Amino acid sequence: MSGRVQGRVALVTGGGRGQGAAEAALLAREGASVLIGDVLLEDGKAHAEALRAEGLDVRFQALDVTDPEHWETAVRTCREWKGRLDVLVNNAGIINRTTVASTALDAWKRVLDVNLTGAFLGTQAAVPLMREGGGGSIVNISSNSGFSGHYDPAYTASKWGLRGLTRSAAMEFARHNIRVNAICPGLVVTGLNKDSPHLKPMIEMTPMRRSGAPEEIAELVLFLASDASGFITGEDIVIDGGFTAGAAYRRVAEETGIF
Repeated sequence: MSGRVQGRVALVTGGGRGQGAAEAALLAREGASVLIGDVLLEDGKAHAEALRAEGLDVRFQALDVTDPEHWETAVRTCREWKGRLDVLVNNAGIINRTTVASTALDAWKRVLDVNLTGAFLGTQAAVPLMREGGGGSIVNISSNSGFSGHYDPAYTASKWGLRGLTRSAAMEFARHNIRVNAICPGLVVTGLNKDSPHLKPMIEMTPMRRSGAPEEIAELVLFLASDASGFITGEDIVIDGGFTAGAAYRRVAEETGIF
């Protein structure tokens, strides 16, 4: 590892397993002190312990992103632990997998609360400490569903909303040297979805004919957290093997013999 975020302090939500765990691990291996936040206490503690066993500077903090008091505690932990916060990765998210007609109101609210309001609260909580340190980078994990009409309306609306929040925050905090960007992954297979029936058709529709790996998303998080992306803010960066660029047209071209 080359120490691309050496000496920085990062907070990764939903960092106990899956994609968030890969993001936390790569940031730590590249030199950051990482606070893993998650409601999955056993997973979060185990991941932090495993990374510490590698000699990395990692802690775990119970963090419900829908609770402002939890955010206050997490940011206070960063202040007391390292005196600064340089990187916030709003990775925590849930999915509902019901249609407009079948989605209950409480389920709709729960997805929006975790996926969108959680990032809003995190940004509010993190910015003051980032400003004190001279700036930082906020990375919101949206989705390529934020560019289309996914069959899960609550998830889709939350990911479209994250793109809007990202741009508003980027404009507001640029003068404080705080950059805000969104990553929009396509299909990424983790333990949460490895048995889902939608994997095969999604992979077949993806021009690169595979799913993404959590480590590939983590590399993009690292890039946005590092000085290499110092002139990038307010952007939505799609990482989906070409799905958004034209998966349907590729399928038509294949079936009509053009490709």
